[in-house]
Amino acid sequence: MSRLFPRTALWSRRLRAALAVLATAVAMCGVVLAATSTPSSAATCNGYVGLTFDDGPTGSTSALLNVLRSNGVRATMFNVGQNVQNNRSAAQAQVAAGMWVANHSWNHAHMTSMSQAQMQSDLSQTSSAIQSATGSRPALFRPPYGETNSTLQSVASSLGMRQALWDVDSQDWNGASVSQIVANASRLQAGQVILMHDGIQNTRDAIPQIMANLTSRNLCPGMISPSTGRAVAPDGTTPPPTTPPPTTPPPSGGTSTATATTPNVWGDRYNTSVTVSGASTWTVVVAITSPQRVSTIWNGTATWDSSGTVMTMRSNGSGNTFGFTTMTNGNSSARPQIRSCTSG
Repeated sequence: MSRLFPRTALWSRRLRAALAVLATAVAMCGVVLAATSTPSSAATCNGYVGLTFDDGPTGSTSALLNVLRSNGVRATMFNVGQNVQNNRSAAQAQVAAGMWVANHSWNHAHMTSMSQAQMQSDLSQTSSAIQSATGSRPALFRPPYGETNSTLQSVASSLGMRQALWDVDSQDWNGASVSQIVANASRLQAGQVILMHDGIQNTRDAIPQIMANLTSRNLCPGMISPSTGRAVAPDGTTPPPTTPPPTTPPPSGGTSTATATTPNVWGDRYNTSVTVSGASTWTVVVAITSPQRVSTIWNGTATWDSSGTVMTMRSNGSGNTFGFTTMTNGNSSARPQIRSCTSG
C-alpha cells in the first residue's frame, strides 16, 4: 500500500489540475458564448426600430435566423399560414431564436377582395396554424401587399390582432442590391418599422451593415407594440425621449409636414404611405389625378370633394402614418400630390 500511495497522490494532483484547467476553459467558453449571443446587449439604446420579415417560413429561414442571431437581432416574422403548416419546424425555430411571430394571411391573397366571412376564416386559420406550431398566438397582422380596408382591420381586431404596416420599404422584393437595402434601412427613425422578406440573399447580406448603421445612431431592434403599432423595447417599454416633449399640443390649424412615398407599385395599382410630423392630430389634403381612383385607405378617416379626386384625410388615433391604394385606370405615371397638412 505504501508503494501505491505516492502514485495515487500524484494521480490525484494531476486530476485536480486537469479539472481546474477544464473549469477555466468552460468558464471562458461561457463568457464568449454570452458575448456572441447578444452582441448589442451593451449598446446604448436611445430608440427602437422594428425589423420585419414577410412571407416565411421558407427554405432559407434557418440561414436568416443564423444571421439575425449572430448580429444580436430580434425581429418580427410575418408568417404565411400555409408555409407554417408545411414547415412547422422552421416556425418553431423562429420562436426558439427569440423572434416574434405574426400573421401574414393564409396564402398571401388580395384580402380586400374577400367578404368579411372569408377574411375571418383566412386570418383565424393562419393564427391557429401559428399557435399550433409555435405555442404563440399572433398579436399582429400585416395584410399582403399592404392592401387593407376598415373591414379587414375590424376582422383582425376581433381576432386579437393589430394591423402593422411599415414606414420604410427595403425594396428587397423588387431586386434591390445589398447597398440599396442598406441605404433604405438607414432612413429608419426611432419607433419606425421596415419591410423586408424571408428567403432573399441580398437581405441576409445587408443585415450586418444595417445593424452597424443603427448602432452608430444608438438605435436598437425592438418589438412592435400591439397597442400602438410602433417599435418599442423588447420588453414592451419605450425609452425616455432624448429631448423633453412639448408641454402643450400644437395650436389647432397650425402647419405640420406630410411626406408621401410609394412603397409598392403593381401594373394596375400602387400604394402610397404618408407620414405626418409636427402634430399628433392632423388633416392632410391629397389630390389624385383622374382617372385614377383610391380603392382602399388605412389609419385615417377620409372624405372627398365632389370631383372624387381631392381627398381630405384626418387622423383617427392610429398613429402618424396613413396610406391608401390607388387604381391607375390607365394612367400609370401620375402620383398623388400633398396639397396641405395642418395640425388639429
